[in-house]
Amino acid sequence: MNGYSRREFLQCLIGLGIIPFIPAHAEEPRTRILKRIPSSGELLPVIGMGSSRTFNVGNNMVERAIRVEILRTFFAHGGAMIDSSPMYGSSEEVIGYCLSQLRNKNNLFAATKVWTLGKNRGIRQMQRSEKLWGVGRFDLMQIHNMLDWRKHLSTLKNWKDQGNIRYIGITTSHGRRHEKLIKVIKSEPFDFFQFSYNILDRKAEQYLLPLAKEHGIAVIINRPFQRGSLFKYVKGKPLPDWAGEFDCENWAQFFLKFIISHPAVTCVIPATSKVAHMQENMGAGFGELPDAEMRLRMIRHFEKL
Repeated sequence: MNGYSRREFLQCLIGLGIIPFIPAHAEEPRTRILKRIPSSGELLPVIGMGSSRTFNVGNNMVERAIRVEILRTFFAHGGAMIDSSPMYGSSEEVIGYCLSQLRNKNNLFAATKVWTLGKNRGIRQMQRSEKLWGVGRFDLMQIHNMLDWRKHLSTLKNWKDQGNIRYIGITTSHGRRHEKLIKVIKSEPFDFFQFSYNILDRKAEQYLLPLAKEHGIAVIINRPFQRGSLFKYVKGKPLPDWAGEFDCENWAQFFLKFIISHPAVTCVIPATSKVAHMQENMGAGFGELPDAEMRLRMIRHFEKL
């Protein structure tokens, strides 16, 4: 290792803010990709987990047991951000159950949303979410789809000042409300904003991503697989050989690494109901990322499929 001991090498990586992930059986570390939250400098793993639809399984104990294993895999591979919402049926309750079954969850970055009309209803909803998750406080509270955002923002600012939450965010999806979101971001002090972006839907590259970079706001990307439809384009198609140049082993990682390689993106939150898919997703959070030239090559290749 060019004169360095393994311990010295790992210490150098940590000093640079690069955290190595070392499976118990591995001889060499795998470099985990982290990005900084602009408002604080805190490092966050680039692959998080969404829960829309996938964790809405109610009291079905067989399905709950599968979700426990999904979260176990997530944390075992260095995952941190779990994102949910009261909009997602029983997802918050199921997440809380799963967390209660796990010992290794120290890295948890708990993120949910307020999704209702009125200040008092919003407060009650957020307090209920805390109980459902079983967390003392959320790392990130977001205003879901900008619903009644002015009233909720006032509450969130107070909660942040009091230490009840660490970060404030606002969200949209489906490529909607971009113009409204741009105006809000320019006028209010959000730490995060969340929207849809993927190799097929790149509208966010025009305004939202540059705006985040300009204003120093962390970006969470939802719908990275266009709700699974991206895999229809690549079904039966081999991964290009050159994908190995950025440590990409499957199509899920191809799509995720395209997203997280954008300089303005902080974290992406793919959702899954399968342990094997979680393993694939988490692999995108390690190794090299495509550069600007490679990103264009990825787009051209995808458009030819």
